[in-house]
Amino acid sequence: MKRGLTPAEISTLPAVVDLVTAGRALGLGRTKAYELARAGEFPCRVLRVGKTYLVPTAGLLGLLGLDASAAQPPPEDR
Repeated sequence: MKRGLTPAEISTLPAVVDLVTAGRALGLGRTKAYELARAGEFPCRVLRVGKTYLVPTAGLLGLLGLDASAAQPPPEDR
């Protein structure tokens, strides 16, 4: 079983993550994450895109009590 994500790893996540990554951030295994998503009981919002489950990182951060704006890297100068 893979270990959970650290706060530093969570802070580098993109805008949406796959269900397995979101589950890892919450300390859930792959099977349990999919079981909860299929039952509509995953603890934060899950998007179904075709056969893929995606989790918006902002909702995941909110659930974990982390500030979504602090987790985003500053915009690059162009």
